This record gives sequence, C-alpha cells and structure tokens, in this order.
Amino acid sequence: MTERAYWITGEDRPSRWLITCDHATNRVPDWLNGGDLGIAPSDMARHIAFDIGAAGLADRLAALLDAPAIFSDFSRLVIDPNRGEDDPTLLMRLYDGTVIPANKHADRAERERRLDRLHRPYHNMLEHLAGRHPDRCICAIHSFTPQLRGRPPRPWQIGILYSHDDARLGTAMVQASRDEGWITGENQPYTGHLEGDSIARHALAHGRPNMLIEIRNDLIETEAGQAEWAKRLSRVMPQVLAATGL
Repeated sequence: MTERAYWITGEDRPSRWLITCDHATNRVPDWLNGGDLGIAPSDMARHIAFDIGAAGLADRLAALLDAPAIFSDFSRLVIDPNRGEDDPTLLMRLYDGTVIPANKHADRAERERRLDRLHRPYHNMLEHLAGRHPDRCICAIHSFTPQLRGRPPRPWQIGILYSHDDARLGTAMVQASRDEGWITGENQPYTGHLEGDSIARHALAHGRPNMLIEIRNDLIETEAGQAEWAKRLSRVMPQVLAATGL
C-alpha cells in the first residue's frame, strides 16, 4: 500500500467550516507487519478499526457546506489520531473484546515510528487547514456502534459532543437537533472533553468554535444514509452557527 497519512477534499473551498474525520478508514500500512494487525477481517470491518460510514458522511457534508475536509488514512488500531500523544489509549491492545496482536508488544520506539509516519503528519495538515481561515469553525464527524459487547443498546440517533471549556456551539446544536426530532444525546455516548484530542488541540487551544457529531453507524452504513444525514446536517449547522453569533 502507498504511504499516506491523510487525504483532503475541497482544500480551497471558502466556508469557515472545516470538517474532520479522524477515523475515516481501517487501512493498515504495509510497513506494519505486512499490513496486518493479526486480527480477523471481520474485526477489521467493525467499529473498533474505524468509524463506519463517517468518511462518506463527512465528504458529502463538506461538499454541501462548500467546506474543506480532512480524513485520516490509517486505522485507529494502528494509532488513534483522536488521542493526544501521551494518552494511554493512543495505541490499543484490547478493544471491545478483541485483542490486537500487532500492538501487544509495541514498545516506545514502535509508538514513535507510528507517531512520526501517521499521527503527526495528519495533525500538522489539520492545523494548516484550520489556520487558512481567520474565523475557522471545526466540526468533527464520527460514528458509534449501536451496542458494545455486553452493554445496553444505545438509543440515540445522533450525539453532539462538546467540551465544558467551550460549549457555545455544542449546546445550541443539541437543542436544534432535538427540535428536528432526532433522538439526540448530549455528550453521549461519550464525553465531549478529552485532553489532547483533535478538538482540544485544533479548536479549544485556539478559541475556534467547535463541536463533534456522532451518528449511529447503522444509520450511515449505506451511501443513501450518508447522503440523507449530510443533507440534514448541512441545513441545520449553518442556522445554528448564525444563531449563536460566533
């Protein structure tokens, strides 16, 4: 496989929005154990390896908003771009019941190799894109599984995540989503604040308006689902941003 840490669409689009997709693919570079993490193909197709449907949704949404978008091009199991470099979950050895053999004995040197070749180039380009507009607003697109193994089903269609350090856009998007009739989780199914994650690094650290949108992946696993949710979000997001006056 060709070495690539990310790809970009619409780099010169004029919108102040920047759409990011941290967990776009399940690709494993060929320099890592021949492109094999040692887990079954069925596990590599699960949510543990990437955010199912998120890349297609992010691509369509960015086009409708006339905004640039950036996508990681490596599996979160190789190294997680939505984690800070010091986060203990940066390189997962066990995820939702699946052991990751290629990560089991990864040492500090291996961690640095993956940071240098994948994680850091992705974040360097993300920051470059973020800085190209003086009033940049960042929206991260993710998806979540309807149910983790051994856990209750997750009822939400969409989750709006935001940090307590900057709730300006997130809380407004929560209300707008509920007004649309969407079953909406507020900082669900995950917390919206994680030290050193992509939003903290590229939005909070610079005072940029931001939010993270999680869509339940069974709703966007098809192209039709991705197109539908992109249409919905592209209608609501500009209204919310305008209403906040940010």
